[in-house]
Amino acid sequence: MASAAGSVLEVIGGTPSVWLDRMVARRGLEGRILAKLDYLNPGFSKKDRAALGIIEAAESDGSLAPGQTVVELTSGNMGTGLAIVCGVKGYPFVAVMSRGNSVERARMMAALGAEVVLVEQAPGSVPGEVSGADLALVEIEARQITAERGAFRADQFRHPGNPAAHAQTTGPELWAESGGKLTAFVDFAGSGGTYAGTIRALKRVNPGLRGYVLEPAGAAVLSGQVASDMAHPIQGGGYAMPELDLMADVPVDGYLQIGGDVARDTARALAREEGIFAGFSAGANVAAALELLTGPERGGCIGVIICDSGLKYLSTDLWA
Repeated sequence: MASAAGSVLEVIGGTPSVWLDRMVARRGLEGRILAKLDYLNPGFSKKDRAALGIIEAAESDGSLAPGQTVVELTSGNMGTGLAIVCGVKGYPFVAVMSRGNSVERARMMAALGAEVVLVEQAPGSVPGEVSGADLALVEIEARQITAERGAFRADQFRHPGNPAAHAQTTGPELWAESGGKLTAFVDFAGSGGTYAGTIRALKRVNPGLRGYVLEPAGAAVLSGQVASDMAHPIQGGGYAMPELDLMADVPVDGYLQIGGDVARDTARALAREEGIFAGFSAGANVAAALELLTGPERGGCIGVIICDSGLKYLSTDLWA
């Protein structure tokens, strides 16, 4: 019998993976999709891994002092992960988030001990649809708070501890749980940390494995397109940022675009057909994997991340 963990931090990562064979068969497709259930992390999202990776890296290199305040901008998932990590380790944490994100996220961070600062959306923005302009306002506020409080900025869009966490855990876990059968990996681009770390780990063991970056339809700027429609409900990414620091020199074999409606419908199908209650980005990831099985990855084995829990979207139209 396994022994009990000393703290909740010890159970971050190591989440189970499941084959989505029912969804694949129902659509008459050839191949398999392996879904890593990162919504079963303590903070209900994959960002717990990056939060722990960033804080422990900062402790190791001395950039985070004992008892120092930690500040980060967040769509809610990184903030929840940091609230957990900082709470256990004894660092005050300030989460800075756009009001465009679902209210459940702010309430969860506050319940975990975070100080939550909500930033009004840019003029013309739609609640539930956080744009690059909204994120820019959050960034300004986060920088100001960091300077005023002499805080450590977790900086998930740039800190190497983010992709390192996925290179050390997510990638090796997916490969082992697939029995060494993965042929591809696809992930929705937020900070880029999950994709960067996971694909590097997977290509180390299988250089021929293909990596695909997923963006919302109309905001696929990483693939070189011009943003034409920023109105999408996939929170946590798709901000039409033309460059992501964590994606520099990271191998990408292809780009895909999924619309918000398709992400929503697939998340609902994932709940009904597989019993997996997840959010918009997980729906987008699975939709992209299904699309790949109709084309370049037909007959292959595709890894995806179930990024966060559907519980974080009860106030949105995902479950209306």
